[in-house]
Amino acid sequence: MHKTTVVTGTAAPLKRSNVDTDQIIPAVFLKRVVKTGYDDALFYAWRQDPEFVLNQPEFLGAKVLVAGPDFGTGSSREHAVWALRDFGFEVIISPRFGDIFRGNSGKQGLLTAVVAEPDVENIWALIDASVAAGHGSPEITVDLPEQTVTVAAPTGATPRPRRSRFRSKSMLTLSGVSSRGWTTSPSPSVTRPQSQNSNRAARHGGPRHCR
Repeated sequence: MHKTTVVTGTAAPLKRSNVDTDQIIPAVFLKRVVKTGYDDALFYAWRQDPEFVLNQPEFLGAKVLVAGPDFGTGSSREHAVWALRDFGFEVIISPRFGDIFRGNSGKQGLLTAVVAEPDVENIWALIDASVAAGHGSPEITVDLPEQTVTVAAPTGATPRPRRSRFRSKSMLTLSGVSSRGWTTSPSPSVTRPQSQNSNRAARHGGPRHCR
């Protein structure tokens, strides 16, 4: 089976913390006996508000959800992962995840990237600036082997791409593959200072770490 290691897509900013699984999918939807078709249930209460982020046209079709800390806390319901997956999300970025949610995500092929909170806020700011300038939501690339999250400069814009490191552990498995079938440990380079070559690349227009 082909193993996806890089995901690229537009992003939606969920500027909320402590998002529990009941907020992701209310208990009323747990009566269904199937494992698909939960896209209509995702963030059901919040989506009744026309101003909610996922109701905005700029974020239709987003593959990456950029959330605040403590995403997926609460009950162990797998339906939360199913709803996110069915809505079209392939990656969730957050400074912290509920442990059970993260484990369920790995089993269902939903990538979870742990990114430092200041970098999450930087990504939100880049999304906001791109949308405000009329460029729409920028593309984000999550690279599992490189352990990086890169925000691309939108078409017609001048800022250089921004790159941030993330941590992963048993983060990604594809549907039908055991969580023991493919795991990755945190890259030693995550905590290693940038080399002189990396610093020179940043000065000359290459990707750089979010600050």
